[in-house]
Amino acid sequence: MKRIILTFALFFVAFSIKSQTVNTLTPAEKKSGWKLLFDGKSFAGWHNYRKKGIGERWVISQGAMKLNVGAEEGGDIVTNEVFKGDFEFKIDWKIVPYANNGVFFFVNESPAFKTMYESGLELQVIDNAIYKNEKKDNKHLVGDFFGILKARNAQAKKPGEWNRYHVIFKKNVLRVSLNGSLIHNIDVNGSEWKTAVSQSFLKNSPFAKGRFEGRIGLQDWHSEVWYRNIKARKF
Repeated sequence: MKRIILTFALFFVAFSIKSQTVNTLTPAEKKSGWKLLFDGKSFAGWHNYRKKGIGERWVISQGAMKLNVGAEEGGDIVTNEVFKGDFEFKIDWKIVPYANNGVFFFVNESPAFKTMYESGLELQVIDNAIYKNEKKDNKHLVGDFFGILKARNAQAKKPGEWNRYHVIFKKNVLRVSLNGSLIHNIDVNGSEWKTAVSQSFLKNSPFAKGRFEGRIGLQDWHSEVWYRNIKARKF
């Protein structure tokens, strides 16, 4: 019976991803305070990290933000909006084979941080085939918080198919689901989190010191990737 219920739940999530018109909010989402961070037509509400405008590597393709690696200038991009306090966030993504990218949270644009990955927490977007010959304790795989914590049982779809991240940060607990399955459930005041961060290259980041606020960012790591259905709400 449990297997039947789980199969139905995963089917329902997959159906929901496909059935709802992309880059829109349902009446229920509007009522509960969700806001689109991407309208499917422009980069309104976004800018290059610590710069104005958007690099030409970023284009709009078939209702999605696409990182077009053929162009000369790109760069990481972040939301104009700063997220403080509890929030919920969703994003759909797909990649080409051997692509490597990331979605960032708590990004601080202070001059003290020359790059986005020096201040932000990266949720890995990647084709795991890149690391097929590396150790299992690698913290660079899909769903991992890059260099900090491994995801549990993160199952992405094959390159070319859409995936969905659903992130909830509420009452100091950080929860992440990939395609409907929970892959992180972290108390950021707990010893596991604090130890992992203190031993990582991000030990001097603002969030390592308890400052969980900042912009949401999308990485330019020279790999072809698409993002759509980007939305958030604050509690």
